[in-house]
Amino acid sequence: MADHALTDDALEPSRTTPAATRPRGGRVSRWRAGGGLPLRSAMVFLLPALVLFGIFVLYPMLTAFSYSFFSWRGTARSDFSGLDNFFTLFTQDPYKRDIPNAFLHNVLMFIGAIVGQNTLGMALAVALHRRRWGKRLFQVLFTMPYLVSPIVIGYLWTLMLSPTFGPVNAMLKAIGLESLALPWLGSPTTAIWVVVVVSVWQWVGFPMLLYGAALGGIPEELDEAASVDGATARQRFFSITLPLLWPAIITVSILAFIGAMESLALPYAMGGVSGSPAGATDVLSLVFYRIAFESGASNGVGLSSALATLLFVFIFGVALLTTYLSRRREEALT
Repeated sequence: MADHALTDDALEPSRTTPAATRPRGGRVSRWRAGGGLPLRSAMVFLLPALVLFGIFVLYPMLTAFSYSFFSWRGTARSDFSGLDNFFTLFTQDPYKRDIPNAFLHNVLMFIGAIVGQNTLGMALAVALHRRRWGKRLFQVLFTMPYLVSPIVIGYLWTLMLSPTFGPVNAMLKAIGLESLALPWLGSPTTAIWVVVVVSVWQWVGFPMLLYGAALGGIPEELDEAASVDGATARQRFFSITLPLLWPAIITVSILAFIGAMESLALPYAMGGVSGSPAGATDVLSLVFYRIAFESGASNGVGLSSALATLLFVFIFGVALLTTYLSRRREEALT
């Protein structure tokens, strides 16, 4: 009788299969079938994040987008102006002069992030990957700067690079390198590079952690098999490790691009709201701030909203295109 009962259960899955996993309309519930939560349970966890995202990200973004198509008199909305605000940004001073200069500095910060953070972050992750002693200590030391507010980091480095009492120039003079004791943030030729280097120094710990996690997901058998076949450490890294790190490289690059394009706190702390000296540290976010709050223009709300809209479209478009191309490359590799 027992065997007969078991056979009946096996032949009638509707008696033993939970309701949430039963086929509905010929289709199996994706959440259950994949081992995940039921949709209703998942929504309970997702809803708070969606609400916060809608209030603090989506709503301000859509509001700025709508503001950019109107002319303003102070904080009072006036007539619908279409694309006039966008044309004004590229045809009238000081906007047509400040925006290209600021955009160039954003690009320099992105190049510095790609070259510095990607290479240094990956080098540190590889160096610490199989290190047993002191691994956690070095990870904490390298990640501590990016846990501090960029504006605090900016003011701290401004004091350290002071030409009168800063310890950096004092140290250079003490070791006989007086020629390198420069007013780093006071010269237009060096100021933006100082901002780039400080930005790389602050954020290098973040890609190090991402690359470390990606390295942990690479099977050791691949490296061991290549080693048995006689491959050198350099050949194993460039032929096995580096291609498998491609998704992490794309992730770091996209995050570095977004961070460089919307950078505000660090340039503000090191160069002020005008991007001194002589606009050498100016970035697009500072231009937006000046148009919205310091220019005194009656249409500042419309112009700054137009600039924010353009910046968002550019960042979102490049990030989307990069993600699409990287996925195609991953599919080609697999």
